[in-house]
Amino acid sequence: MTNDYKKPIPSPQGESDFYWEKAKQEELWLRECPVNGPYFYPRDISPGAMRRDTKWIKATGNATLFTFSIVHRAPHPGFIEDVPFVTAIVQLEEGPLMPTNIVMKDPTPEKLKIGMSLKVVFEHINDKIALPKFKPV
Repeated sequence: MTNDYKKPIPSPQGESDFYWEKAKQEELWLRECPVNGPYFYPRDISPGAMRRDTKWIKATGNATLFTFSIVHRAPHPGFIEDVPFVTAIVQLEEGPLMPTNIVMKDPTPEKLKIGMSLKVVFEHINDKIALPKFKPV
């Protein structure tokens, strides 16, 4: 963990504090709507049914690759040393789609296949934020 993290980081909000606390413990949690099931990004009101009677559920951390892009040109100065890197949307085992990064050495299209199995890993970037990312199983 480093205090000189140069990349943009999320700003936790009150309704997502639990999510970030659990991510620090290397656990992935989702909100669940009683009508439409689990969803991501964690917010109190479900995006589909607009319900407030949502609850937290612990995710397995298993996912499949839904889509990806290999980034060769840094979108921000903080990412210059990371290129190439993989941005992706994964489908969590519980159903929701989640934007993330795929963690792997020397990413090439041949090493990434839509539908491939992934497992969550966490990058601890400061004392409050651990970013969930995914690696091939």
